[in-house]
Amino acid sequence: MKTTRLQVFLAAAFIMAFGFTPVAQTEAAEGAASFSQGSTRLSIVGGSGYAFNENYFVLGVGASYFVLDGLNLGLDVESWSGADPGIVKVSPSLQYVFYQVPTVSPYIGAFYRRSYIEGFDDLDSTGGRAGVYIAVGRNTYFGLGMVYESYLSCDSSTYDACSDSYPEVSITVAF
Repeated sequence: MKTTRLQVFLAAAFIMAFGFTPVAQTEAAEGAASFSQGSTRLSIVGGSGYAFNENYFVLGVGASYFVLDGLNLGLDVESWSGADPGIVKVSPSLQYVFYQVPTVSPYIGAFYRRSYIEGFDDLDSTGGRAGVYIAVGRNTYFGLGMVYESYLSCDSSTYDACSDSYPEVSITVAF
């Protein structure tokens, strides 16, 4: 999925809704707790995507749980609608956040994705991501990174490419 103006607008609106406030030094210590064992992350995805020479409206939800300090296991679900064929993507993931740096926390991760595509065989992919979370408020982080995804058992006569790289922009609220 390519980052679009709508995604950037939604991210900016979300930041404003939660108050784009600088993180004070005392809050930085509290922010590290956002990535500690037992913490939870919830996400809402909204934007657009491009597949099968069609533009899609993408809505999704996700959650992850920190099983160890900095290490989370997650599950995300996306619905791609507004074009044919309809697509639903389910992605379990593993991610490590280098939480020791309080205001800019690098992250790396891996995921498996199952895409359910109407009228086509299901498509599996694996991938990795890397980027940074920037603290923008109490337990609120702006994320900026890159994703590489490789499609397994990809039929190049059906799909334009069997791998993809794309930027990801996120807003994360941890509790």
